[in-house]
Amino acid sequence: MSELVVQARGLTKSYGPLVAVDHVDLEVHPGEVFGMLGPNGAGKSTTMRMIYRVSALTSGSLRVFGLEAGRDDRAIKSQLGVVPQMDNLDEELSVLDNLLVYARFYGLDRALARKRALELLEFLELSARSKDRIRELSGGMKRRLTLARGLMNEPRLLILDEPTTGLDPQVRILLWDKLAELRGRGVTLLLSTHCMDEAERLCDRLMILDHGHVIAQGPPRELIANQVTPQVIEARLEGELEPLEKACADLGVELLPAVNRVSLFVQDGRQMLEELERRGLFLNGAYIRPGNLEDLFLKLTGRSLRQ
Repeated sequence: MSELVVQARGLTKSYGPLVAVDHVDLEVHPGEVFGMLGPNGAGKSTTMRMIYRVSALTSGSLRVFGLEAGRDDRAIKSQLGVVPQMDNLDEELSVLDNLLVYARFYGLDRALARKRALELLEFLELSARSKDRIRELSGGMKRRLTLARGLMNEPRLLILDEPTTGLDPQVRILLWDKLAELRGRGVTLLLSTHCMDEAERLCDRLMILDHGHVIAQGPPRELIANQVTPQVIEARLEGELEPLEKACADLGVELLPAVNRVSLFVQDGRQMLEELERRGLFLNGAYIRPGNLEDLFLKLTGRSLRQ
């Protein structure tokens, strides 16, 4: 079996009394796309910062490429590429110069750095903007350039913190295609996301975090099949919730209420609606759809707003 790219046991990070990551076990295999899901404050970014060695462990063990975190950090960082949540490009430099300056951190000579930078600009469809200043770029272009920068050292592991947040659908799909190409070249990808489509489309395996704990882990479709019913009824909530709650309890159906809507997790949506109507309960605006990753996420973490 190939050596694990990331192996964590009991990974913990505390800030005084606050435990941001609480005894997390994690394995990332070579060549896979591993995704991390969770509400704001769940511990995703903190876990990533420990992996790419800008944050120390409070306790537990962490190995990256078989190297020990805290002892072999320089060797670990040399094999990583990082795409942070916020673009932090140098606005005073051109697109090309942003890559060339960054290459110095890895000791690349000028000729190799320039060759690599031009290849990446072509790969991410930015060649025509190589001389532009950062302030002249759109948000999507900045995101693609940040990805290019993270690839300058030809990393074995690319870590991406919410890589497509805030991007329009066309740019998001382009980035998904580029990440799939990288995976095809053998690059291991570790990403966090709030986009359920992204997680389900890209990831071989997922880890769902909440309050610093791992609450689910596995392939997306397997997680959905194990914990979400084949069909979900979505409907507007009008009137009192209690009669519907009682009916669902009698029928053994899980009900997940929100502010103005309800979700019913059922085997057969049409049959369930007919049964509710026989009991005098009519769900306005009801529609039936397959269970999905968002349903799983909300079932496990709840619908309440997180800051």
